[in-house]
Amino acid sequence: MPTQCNSTKHRIWAIVPAAGIGKRMQSTIPKQYLLLNKQAILSHTVNRLLSFEAISGLVISLQPHDTRWDELNITSNKPVIRAAGGTERSDSVLNALKALQEQTNQKQANFDPENDWVMVHDAVRPCIVEADINHLVEQVTQDDGGLLALPVRDTMKRQHHSSTNVASTVERDGLWHALTPQYFPWRLLKSALENAASQHLNITDESSAMELAGYSPLLVSGREDNIKVTRPADLQLAELYLSRQTK
Repeated sequence: MPTQCNSTKHRIWAIVPAAGIGKRMQSTIPKQYLLLNKQAILSHTVNRLLSFEAISGLVISLQPHDTRWDELNITSNKPVIRAAGGTERSDSVLNALKALQEQTNQKQANFDPENDWVMVHDAVRPCIVEADINHLVEQVTQDDGGLLALPVRDTMKRQHHSSTNVASTVERDGLWHALTPQYFPWRLLKSALENAASQHLNITDESSAMELAGYSPLLVSGREDNIKVTRPADLQLAELYLSRQTK
């Protein structure tokens, strides 16, 4: 059974897995470092998260050979901790959770592993707004956690395994597009990811790890401009959204 959480008594730490290379962007550099309004996408994402009142600090998971991160202009004085990126997203997130705990053991971060929560956010979702963060925190009142998401509006098709022909139409009622941030107690998410890794289970996002551990995260409706920059055309759309948000 889910237990009640008290949002007034825990800190929230942002986790940003940023070790991917973004093959679909057809770029020579990782997509998180592509320029968006003259700044790296990752710079927008990190600075926005750190500017939100609810966020106490941030852990960024990067490839060991990443030298571009040090060139970014991070404008916050909140704690920013670097963790090792992994082969898969789930590895990067788990490494970030462990790095946060290690910093606490060294008394370099004011983190409480028994009570604090984390918000895992895609490195290439630069248009996240504080209203969505606050809405997520307000709506999630159980330890099962929750995530920003959007109800599916379009007709959904499933393709054949051996071709791109339609195999069937999928009923869209009850289907949601999973977004980020995804918001969970640190200790429960760490345990869920470790359990999934030990069983070699396929983890596509943090919610899936929690679901496999027996939890039922809350779907919280988010804004449609919280897009993930995945393909070249997404850059122009993100520029448009950012310009509208700052007016």
